[in-house]
Amino acid sequence: MSLTELIVRIACTFLILLLLTRIMGRKELRQLTYFNFVSGIAIGSIGADFILSADVNIRNGIIAMTGWAVFTVTMGWIDIKSKNVRKVIEGDPVLVIKNGQILRQALQRVRLDVDALKALLRQKNAFAISEVEFAILETDGNLSVMKKEHKQTASKEDINPAFTSAAPAILPTEVVSDGKLNRKNIAKLNVKEHWIEEQVHQSGLSSISDVFYAELQKDGTLYIAQK
Repeated sequence: MSLTELIVRIACTFLILLLLTRIMGRKELRQLTYFNFVSGIAIGSIGADFILSADVNIRNGIIAMTGWAVFTVTMGWIDIKSKNVRKVIEGDPVLVIKNGQILRQALQRVRLDVDALKALLRQKNAFAISEVEFAILETDGNLSVMKKEHKQTASKEDINPAFTSAAPAILPTEVVSDGKLNRKNIAKLNVKEHWIEEQVHQSGLSSISDVFYAELQKDGTLYIAQK
C-alpha cells in the first residue's frame, strides 16, 4: 500500500464515519446500550481494517461501513416502533434498591457488586444506602436514584403545605405504552383498569389506543402523553 493510498483511506474513513455517526443519531454516543456497544465496536473495527488492510479495497470498505450503518439505523427504527424488540435488544431497567434495602438477586442478575453499586450511588450524591427509596439500573448502565422523602431537596410541598398531596409515595410506573395497557405493572400497583380509562377520557382522549405513554406518578395522579 502506497503512502498516497493510505492517506486517501484515512481521509475516506474519517469522513464516512463522521457522516454515518450523524446519521445513526446521538443515541450511539450518549446511551450506550448492549446494541450500541456492539454497533460501535463493529463499525470501528471495519474502519480500522479499511485503513490498514491492503486486502480490503476502497469500494468494499465503503460498502461495509455503509451497510453496517444502514443495519444500525434500521434496527433503531424497529426499536422505536416495537416495545418487544426493544426489550430483546436493550433489556429492561432493573430495580436494585427498594425501600432502602439492596435486592441481592437483582444485583446478581446484572452482575453488579455492592462496591460498584455504592460508587454509582455516590455519583448521585447518595452516600448511604439507607437514605435511598428506590434505585434503578438503566439499560445504558446509569443508575437512577430516588431518595427517601426526608433526604430530598426541599420542594413546594415542603415550603407550602397547600401543595401537599395525601396520596402514598410510589415509584412512578408505566401503565400505558404505545396505546396498550401494561397489565403487569397495573397488577403490581393494584390499580383498576377502568380508573385509567376514566383518567384518559377526562384528559380529552377517546380511548387507551390514543395514548402514547401514561405513567402513574408519585402523588397518585396519572401523567398522559397523547400519540
